[in-house]
Amino acid sequence: MTEEQREQLRAAPRTVISVDAMGGDRGPSAVVSGLARSAAKNPDIRFILHGNAAVLEKLVGKRRALEGRVEIRHADEVVTMEAKPSHVMRHGQGTSMWSAIDSVRKGEAPVCVSCGNTGALMLLSIVRLRKLPGVNRPAIACLWPSRSPQGFNVMLDVGADVRADEHDLLQYALMGTSYARNGLGLERPRVGLLNVGTEENKGRAELKAAHDMIETCAAQANYDFVGFVEGGDIPSDKVDVIVTDGFTGNVALKTGEGTARLIGDFMREAFKATPLSRVAALLAYTSLRRLKKRIDPRRVNGGVFLGLNGTVVKSHGSSDATGVSAAVKLAFELAQSGFSERLAQRVATAACTEDDPKTAIARSAQ
Repeated sequence: MTEEQREQLRAAPRTVISVDAMGGDRGPSAVVSGLARSAAKNPDIRFILHGNAAVLEKLVGKRRALEGRVEIRHADEVVTMEAKPSHVMRHGQGTSMWSAIDSVRKGEAPVCVSCGNTGALMLLSIVRLRKLPGVNRPAIACLWPSRSPQGFNVMLDVGADVRADEHDLLQYALMGTSYARNGLGLERPRVGLLNVGTEENKGRAELKAAHDMIETCAAQANYDFVGFVEGGDIPSDKVDVIVTDGFTGNVALKTGEGTARLIGDFMREAFKATPLSRVAALLAYTSLRRLKKRIDPRRVNGGVFLGLNGTVVKSHGSSDATGVSAAVKLAFELAQSGFSERLAQRVATAACTEDDPKTAIARSAQ
Protein backbone atom coordinates (compact mmCIF):
# COMPACT_ATOMS: atom_id res chain seq x y z
CA MET A 1 0.00 0.00 0.00
CA THR A 2 1.08 3.59 -0.55
CA GLU A 3 2.01 5.84 2.40
CA GLU A 4 -1.05 7.99 1.70
CA GLN A 5 -3.30 4.92 1.99
CA ARG A 6 -1.62 3.90 5.26
CA GLU A 7 -2.28 7.38 6.67
CA GLN A 8 -5.93 7.01 5.72
CA LEU A 9 -6.06 3.63 7.48
CA ARG A 10 -4.56 5.09 10.65
CA ALA A 11 -7.18 7.84 10.64
CA ALA A 12 -10.08 5.44 10.03
CA PRO A 13 -12.31 4.08 12.82
CA ARG A 14 -11.52 0.83 14.62
CA THR A 15 -12.16 -2.36 12.70
CA VAL A 16 -13.60 -5.61 14.06
CA ILE A 17 -12.32 -8.88 12.59
CA SER A 18 -14.18 -12.16 13.05
CA VAL A 19 -11.75 -15.04 13.69
CA ASP A 20 -12.28 -18.80 13.64
CA ALA A 21 -9.95 -19.67 16.52
CA MET A 22 -10.26 -23.45 16.33
CA GLY A 23 -9.37 -24.07 12.67
CA GLY A 24 -5.90 -25.05 11.50
CA ASP A 25 -3.26 -27.61 12.35
CA ARG A 26 -1.72 -25.74 15.29
CA GLY A 27 -4.95 -25.06 17.17
CA PRO A 28 -6.15 -21.96 19.05
CA SER A 29 -2.80 -21.25 20.72
CA ALA A 30 -1.17 -20.22 17.43
CA VAL A 31 -4.23 -18.20 16.43
CA VAL A 32 -4.34 -16.24 19.69
CA SER A 33 -0.58 -15.63 19.52
CA GLY A 34 -1.00 -14.21 16.02
CA LEU A 35 -3.85 -11.97 17.15
CA ALA A 36 -1.72 -10.68 20.01
CA ARG A 37 1.05 -9.74 17.58
CA SER A 38 -1.40 -7.86 15.40
CA ALA A 39 -2.99 -6.12 18.37
CA ALA A 40 0.40 -4.99 19.67
CA LYS A 41 1.22 -3.40 16.31
CA ASN A 42 -2.20 -1.89 15.55
CA PRO A 43 -4.38 -0.26 18.24
CA ASP A 44 -7.36 0.00 15.85
CA ILE A 45 -8.05 -3.75 15.61
CA ARG A 46 -10.74 -5.51 17.63
CA PHE A 47 -11.64 -9.20 17.42
CA ILE A 48 -14.65 -11.47 17.73
CA LEU A 49 -13.08 -14.82 18.57
CA HIS A 50 -15.11 -17.98 17.91
CA GLY A 51 -14.44 -21.31 19.61
CA ASN A 52 -14.31 -23.09 22.95
CA ALA A 53 -14.84 -20.27 25.47
CA ALA A 54 -13.03 -21.98 28.37
CA VAL A 55 -9.91 -22.60 26.28
CA LEU A 56 -9.92 -19.19 24.63
CA GLU A 57 -10.41 -17.25 27.86
CA LYS A 58 -7.25 -18.80 29.29
CA LEU A 59 -5.22 -18.11 26.15
CA VAL A 60 -6.48 -14.54 25.77
CA GLY A 61 -5.96 -13.84 29.47
CA LYS A 62 -2.23 -14.48 29.07
CA ARG A 63 -1.89 -11.83 26.32
CA ARG A 64 -1.81 -8.29 27.64
CA ALA A 65 -2.07 -6.86 24.12
CA LEU A 66 -5.54 -8.43 23.79
CA GLU A 67 -6.94 -7.01 27.02
CA GLY A 68 -10.32 -5.39 26.36
CA ARG A 69 -10.08 -5.99 22.61
CA VAL A 70 -11.58 -9.47 22.23
CA GLU A 71 -15.16 -10.70 22.42
CA ILE A 72 -15.35 -14.48 22.74
CA ARG A 73 -18.25 -16.36 21.12
CA HIS A 74 -18.58 -19.90 22.37
CA ALA A 75 -18.83 -22.72 19.79
CA ASP A 76 -18.91 -26.36 20.87
CA GLU A 77 -17.69 -27.97 17.66
CA VAL A 78 -14.71 -27.70 15.32
CA VAL A 79 -14.46 -28.25 11.56
CA THR A 80 -11.55 -30.67 11.18
CA MET A 81 -9.16 -30.54 8.25
CA GLU A 82 -10.47 -33.94 7.10
CA ALA A 83 -14.17 -33.02 7.26
CA LYS A 84 -16.21 -33.20 4.07
CA PRO A 85 -17.61 -29.77 3.07
CA SER A 86 -21.06 -31.27 2.36
CA HIS A 87 -21.21 -32.76 5.86
CA VAL A 88 -20.16 -29.43 7.41
CA MET A 89 -22.86 -27.67 5.42
CA ARG A 90 -25.53 -30.00 6.82
CA HIS A 91 -24.29 -30.38 10.39
CA GLY A 92 -21.87 -27.54 11.07
CA GLN A 93 -24.16 -24.97 12.69
CA GLY A 94 -22.40 -25.37 16.04
CA THR A 95 -18.85 -24.99 14.74
CA SER A 96 -16.48 -22.06 15.22
CA MET A 97 -16.16 -21.68 11.44
CA TRP A 98 -19.92 -21.30 10.94
CA SER A 99 -20.09 -18.80 13.81
CA ALA A 100 -17.19 -16.74 12.44
CA ILE A 101 -18.78 -16.46 8.99
CA ASP A 102 -22.14 -15.59 10.48
CA SER A 103 -20.62 -12.57 12.23
CA VAL A 104 -19.81 -11.17 8.78
CA ARG A 105 -23.27 -12.12 7.52
CA LYS A 106 -24.88 -10.22 10.41
CA GLY A 107 -22.73 -7.14 9.83
CA GLU A 108 -20.85 -7.48 13.14
CA ALA A 109 -17.52 -7.62 11.29
CA PRO A 110 -16.56 -6.78 7.69
CA VAL A 111 -14.12 -9.67 7.33
CA CYS A 112 -13.57 -13.22 8.58
CA VAL A 113 -10.21 -14.99 9.06
CA SER A 114 -9.83 -18.77 9.35
CA CYS A 115 -7.00 -21.31 9.18
CA GLY A 116 -9.49 -24.14 8.74
CA ASN A 117 -10.58 -26.58 6.05
CA THR A 118 -10.51 -24.69 2.72
CA GLY A 119 -13.34 -26.60 1.04
CA ALA A 120 -15.66 -26.25 4.02
CA LEU A 121 -14.79 -22.57 4.45
CA MET A 122 -15.52 -21.83 0.80
CA LEU A 123 -18.83 -23.73 0.78
CA LEU A 124 -20.02 -22.14 4.03
CA SER A 125 -18.97 -18.70 2.79
CA ILE A 126 -20.90 -19.11 -0.46
CA VAL A 127 -24.05 -20.38 1.26
CA ARG A 128 -24.04 -18.00 4.24
CA LEU A 129 -22.74 -14.83 2.56
CA ARG A 130 -24.06 -15.47 -0.95
CA LYS A 131 -22.34 -14.53 -4.19
CA LEU A 132 -22.26 -10.99 -5.51
CA PRO A 133 -24.80 -10.28 -8.26
CA GLY A 134 -23.32 -11.35 -11.58
CA VAL A 135 -20.66 -13.64 -10.09
CA ASN A 136 -20.88 -17.21 -11.32
CA ARG A 137 -17.85 -18.70 -9.57
CA PRO A 138 -16.07 -17.10 -6.59
CA ALA A 139 -12.27 -17.22 -6.67
CA ILE A 140 -9.39 -17.45 -4.23
CA ALA A 141 -6.69 -14.82 -4.79
CA CYS A 142 -3.17 -15.06 -3.38
CA LEU A 143 -0.15 -12.77 -3.27
CA TRP A 144 2.91 -14.08 -5.11
CA PRO A 145 6.41 -12.66 -4.39
CA SER A 146 7.63 -10.90 -7.52
CA ARG A 147 10.08 -8.43 -9.03
CA SER A 148 7.35 -5.80 -9.28
CA PRO A 149 7.88 -2.54 -7.33
CA GLN A 150 5.18 -3.53 -4.84
CA GLY A 151 6.97 -6.84 -4.20
CA PHE A 152 3.98 -9.06 -4.99
CA ASN A 153 1.67 -10.04 -7.81
CA VAL A 154 -1.94 -11.19 -7.44
CA MET A 155 -2.96 -14.56 -8.86
CA LEU A 156 -6.47 -16.00 -9.06
CA ASP A 157 -8.12 -18.46 -9.01
CA VAL A 158 -5.83 -20.71 -6.91
CA GLY A 159 -8.30 -23.42 -5.97
CA ALA A 160 -11.89 -22.29 -5.41
CA ASP A 161 -13.18 -24.01 -8.57
CA VAL A 162 -11.27 -26.14 -11.07
CA ARG A 163 -13.52 -25.02 -13.92
CA ALA A 164 -13.73 -21.59 -15.52
CA ASP A 165 -15.11 -20.42 -18.86
CA GLU A 166 -14.40 -17.09 -20.57
CA HIS A 167 -17.05 -15.23 -18.55
CA ASP A 168 -15.60 -16.53 -15.28
CA LEU A 169 -12.08 -15.51 -16.35
CA LEU A 170 -13.32 -12.01 -17.14
CA GLN A 171 -14.85 -11.78 -13.66
CA TYR A 172 -11.56 -12.99 -12.17
CA ALA A 173 -9.76 -10.21 -14.03
CA LEU A 174 -12.15 -7.60 -12.63
CA MET A 175 -11.98 -8.99 -9.10
CA GLY A 176 -8.20 -9.31 -9.24
CA THR A 177 -7.95 -5.70 -10.42
CA SER A 178 -10.01 -4.55 -7.44
CA TYR A 179 -7.83 -6.60 -5.05
CA ALA A 180 -4.61 -5.18 -6.54
CA ARG A 181 -5.98 -1.65 -6.32
CA ASN A 182 -7.15 -1.93 -2.69
CA GLY A 183 -4.59 -4.41 -1.35
CA LEU A 184 -1.45 -3.25 -3.16
CA GLY A 185 -2.27 0.39 -3.90
CA LEU A 186 -2.03 0.04 -7.70
CA GLU A 187 -4.10 2.65 -9.51
CA ARG A 188 -4.02 0.90 -12.89
CA PRO A 189 -2.99 -2.77 -12.51
CA ARG A 190 -1.58 -4.77 -15.41
CA VAL A 191 -3.59 -7.94 -16.07
CA GLY A 192 -2.32 -11.07 -17.79
CA LEU A 193 -4.09 -14.31 -18.76
CA LEU A 194 -2.07 -17.45 -17.97
CA ASN A 195 -1.57 -19.70 -21.00
CA VAL A 196 0.90 -22.19 -22.51
CA GLY A 197 2.40 -19.41 -24.65
CA THR A 198 2.10 -15.71 -25.31
CA GLU A 199 0.99 -16.07 -28.93
CA GLU A 200 -2.67 -15.24 -29.48
CA ASN A 201 -3.29 -18.45 -31.46
CA LYS A 202 -2.32 -20.71 -28.53
CA GLY A 203 -4.52 -22.19 -25.82
CA ARG A 204 -8.02 -23.53 -25.40
CA ALA A 205 -11.04 -21.92 -27.04
CA GLU A 206 -12.27 -20.38 -23.76
CA LEU A 207 -8.86 -18.78 -23.19
CA LYS A 208 -8.94 -17.15 -26.62
CA ALA A 209 -12.47 -15.89 -25.98
CA ALA A 210 -11.48 -14.61 -22.52
CA HIS A 211 -8.50 -12.82 -24.08
CA ASP A 212 -10.79 -10.76 -26.29
CA MET A 213 -13.30 -10.07 -23.51
CA ILE A 214 -10.68 -8.96 -20.99
CA GLU A 215 -9.03 -6.76 -23.60
CA THR A 216 -12.38 -5.14 -24.54
CA CYS A 217 -13.19 -4.39 -20.90
CA ALA A 218 -9.79 -2.86 -20.02
CA ALA A 219 -10.54 0.80 -20.79
CA GLN A 220 -13.82 0.93 -18.86
CA ALA A 221 -12.48 -1.09 -15.91
CA ASN A 222 -9.28 1.00 -15.73
CA TYR A 223 -6.60 -1.67 -16.10
CA ASP A 224 -3.96 -2.50 -18.70
CA PHE A 225 -4.23 -5.89 -20.40
CA VAL A 226 -0.82 -7.32 -21.32
CA GLY A 227 -2.30 -10.38 -23.07
CA PHE A 228 -1.25 -13.97 -22.51
CA VAL A 229 1.50 -14.68 -19.98
CA GLU A 230 3.39 -17.88 -19.19
CA GLY A 231 4.30 -19.59 -15.93
CA GLY A 232 7.66 -17.85 -15.84
CA ASP A 233 5.91 -14.48 -15.82
CA ILE A 234 4.07 -15.15 -12.52
CA PRO A 235 6.89 -13.69 -10.35
CA SER A 236 7.98 -11.12 -12.95
CA ASP A 237 7.55 -7.35 -13.20
CA LYS A 238 5.65 -7.75 -16.46
CA VAL A 239 2.22 -8.15 -14.86
CA ASP A 240 0.40 -7.35 -11.59
CA VAL A 241 -2.64 -9.66 -11.81
CA ILE A 242 -2.44 -13.20 -13.24
CA VAL A 243 -5.79 -14.74 -14.21
CA THR A 244 -6.27 -18.50 -14.51
CA ASP A 245 -8.63 -21.35 -13.57
CA GLY A 246 -8.55 -22.91 -10.10
CA PHE A 247 -6.88 -26.15 -11.17
CA THR A 248 -3.95 -24.48 -12.93
CA GLY A 249 -3.60 -21.83 -10.23
CA ASN A 250 -3.55 -24.33 -7.39
CA VAL A 251 -0.95 -26.52 -9.11
CA ALA A 252 1.22 -23.44 -9.73
CA LEU A 253 0.84 -22.29 -6.11
CA LYS A 254 1.71 -25.67 -4.57
CA THR A 255 4.61 -26.10 -7.00
CA GLY A 256 5.97 -22.69 -6.06
CA GLU A 257 5.70 -23.41 -2.33
CA GLY A 258 7.39 -26.79 -2.72
CA THR A 259 10.19 -25.36 -4.85
CA ALA A 260 10.83 -22.58 -2.31
CA ARG A 261 11.16 -25.17 0.48
CA LEU A 262 13.45 -27.30 -1.67
CA ILE A 263 15.77 -24.37 -2.44
CA GLY A 264 15.85 -23.45 1.25
CA ASP A 265 16.83 -27.02 2.16
CA PHE A 266 19.53 -27.08 -0.53
CA MET A 267 20.99 -23.80 0.72
CA ARG A 268 21.14 -25.05 4.31
CA GLU A 269 22.84 -28.24 3.19
CA ALA A 270 25.33 -26.31 1.06
CA PHE A 271 26.32 -23.94 3.89
CA LYS A 272 26.79 -26.86 6.30
CA ALA A 273 28.82 -28.99 3.88
CA THR A 274 32.36 -27.91 4.90
CA PRO A 275 34.01 -25.76 7.58
CA LEU A 276 34.72 -23.12 4.94
CA SER A 277 31.07 -23.01 3.86
CA ARG A 278 30.06 -22.55 7.52
CA VAL A 279 32.34 -19.52 7.70
CA ALA A 280 30.80 -18.22 4.46
CA ALA A 281 27.34 -18.64 6.04
CA LEU A 282 28.40 -16.48 8.99
CA LEU A 283 29.72 -13.78 6.67
CA ALA A 284 26.49 -13.85 4.63
CA TYR A 285 24.21 -14.09 7.67
CA THR A 286 22.61 -10.66 7.26
CA SER A 287 21.95 -11.16 3.56
CA LEU A 288 20.56 -14.65 4.15
CA ARG A 289 18.16 -13.36 6.80
CA ARG A 290 16.99 -10.65 4.42
CA LEU A 291 16.42 -13.27 1.70
CA LYS A 292 14.58 -15.58 4.10
CA LYS A 293 12.28 -12.77 5.16
CA ARG A 294 11.61 -11.79 1.54
CA ILE A 295 10.53 -15.27 0.45
CA ASP A 296 8.95 -16.41 3.75
CA PRO A 297 5.44 -17.59 2.75
CA ARG A 298 4.15 -16.84 6.26
CA ARG A 299 4.54 -13.10 5.65
CA VAL A 300 2.24 -13.17 2.61
CA ASN A 301 -0.15 -15.65 4.19
CA GLY A 302 -3.79 -15.28 3.31
CA GLY A 303 -5.87 -16.27 0.32
CA VAL A 304 -8.83 -13.94 -0.17
CA PHE A 305 -12.21 -15.31 -1.23
CA LEU A 306 -13.49 -12.96 -3.92
CA GLY A 307 -17.02 -12.61 -5.29
CA LEU A 308 -18.97 -12.81 -2.03
CA ASN A 309 -21.09 -10.39 0.00
CA GLY A 310 -18.34 -10.07 2.55
CA THR A 311 -14.60 -10.66 2.74
CA VAL A 312 -13.11 -13.97 3.89
CA VAL A 313 -9.36 -14.46 4.33
CA LYS A 314 -8.14 -18.08 4.34
CA SER A 315 -4.93 -18.43 6.32
CA HIS A 316 -2.74 -21.47 5.65
CA GLY A 317 -3.74 -24.50 7.70
CA SER A 318 -0.26 -24.83 9.24
CA SER A 319 0.08 -21.13 10.04
CA ASP A 320 2.00 -20.16 13.16
CA ALA A 321 1.71 -16.82 14.96
CA THR A 322 3.60 -15.02 12.18
CA GLY A 323 1.30 -16.42 9.52
CA VAL A 324 -1.88 -15.61 11.43
CA SER A 325 -0.66 -12.08 12.09
CA ALA A 326 0.01 -11.59 8.36
CA ALA A 327 -3.51 -12.81 7.50
CA VAL A 328 -5.02 -10.45 10.07
CA LYS A 329 -3.02 -7.54 8.67
CA LEU A 330 -4.34 -8.28 5.18
CA ALA A 331 -7.90 -8.60 6.50
CA PHE A 332 -7.60 -5.28 8.35
CA GLU A 333 -6.33 -3.37 5.32
CA LEU A 334 -9.03 -4.78 3.06
CA ALA A 335 -11.74 -3.97 5.62
CA GLN A 336 -10.49 -0.42 6.10
CA SER A 337 -10.43 0.21 2.35
CA GLY A 338 -14.10 -0.79 1.93
CA PHE A 339 -12.98 -3.64 -0.29
CA SER A 340 -16.29 -5.56 -0.41
CA GLU A 341 -18.23 -2.55 -1.65
CA ARG A 342 -15.59 -1.63 -4.22
CA LEU A 343 -15.40 -5.21 -5.46
CA ALA A 344 -19.17 -5.25 -6.03
CA GLN A 345 -18.85 -2.10 -8.15
CA ARG A 346 -15.95 -3.61 -10.08
CA VAL A 347 -17.86 -6.78 -10.94
CA ALA A 348 -20.68 -4.64 -12.34
CA THR A 349 -18.32 -3.41 -15.07
CA ALA A 350 -18.48 -6.87 -16.63
CA ALA A 351 -21.46 -5.39 -18.46
CA CYS A 352 -19.03 -3.74 -20.88
CA THR A 353 -18.98 -7.01 -22.84
CA GLU A 354 -22.70 -6.86 -23.63
CA ASP A 355 -23.67 -6.57 -27.28
CA ASP A 356 -26.31 -3.97 -26.51
CA PRO A 357 -24.67 -0.70 -25.33
CA LYS A 358 -27.86 0.45 -23.59
CA THR A 359 -27.98 -2.77 -21.60
CA ALA A 360 -24.32 -2.39 -20.71
CA ILE A 361 -24.80 1.14 -19.42
CA ALA A 362 -27.83 0.15 -17.38
CA ARG A 363 -26.11 -2.84 -15.78
CA SER A 364 -22.86 -1.02 -15.05
CA ALA A 365 -24.84 1.63 -13.17
CA GLN A 366 -26.23 -0.92 -10.71
